[in-house]
Amino acid sequence: MAKATDFDLQAFLPYLLNQAAEATSRGFQSIYRERYGFTRTQWRVLANLGKFGSMTARDICVLSHVEKTKVSRAVAALEEAGMLIRSPSETDRRAELLSLTPKGQEVFADLGAAAVDFDRQLRQSLGPEEVERLVGLLRALATPDRASQDAG
Repeated sequence: MAKATDFDLQAFLPYLLNQAAEATSRGFQSIYRERYGFTRTQWRVLANLGKFGSMTARDICVLSHVEKTKVSRAVAALEEAGMLIRSPSETDRRAELLSLTPKGQEVFADLGAAAVDFDRQLRQSLGPEEVERLVGLLRALATPDRASQDAG
């Protein structure tokens, strides 16, 4: 049985994954912050609506793994900025569908193009073989229940 003294935080895979995600996210964060003053959650809300179309805040929470209160604040800020609108759901009276306005679509187009450029640069810095390997590994880890099944 392993002992607590065997634990090395800097070799702990979840820690390393989080560190890599934070480092790469900060690089792109400077772009959406400088251009539009967005928080990370505002960008995620905008990106999900731009990519997938109308959806509820709950859908966004599930897709982006962001807590409801953060999404609610981001939605309110984007609505106030004229980038999204709310409309009643035809299937669930308790839910509202969120959609980008034409202004929100323009911002998504701008940041989407910047995201493509950022991703291209990141991939170039790693090289095609490393990117292919990394994408495969990340997809394997992101498969629902895989990490907990393999660890248990």
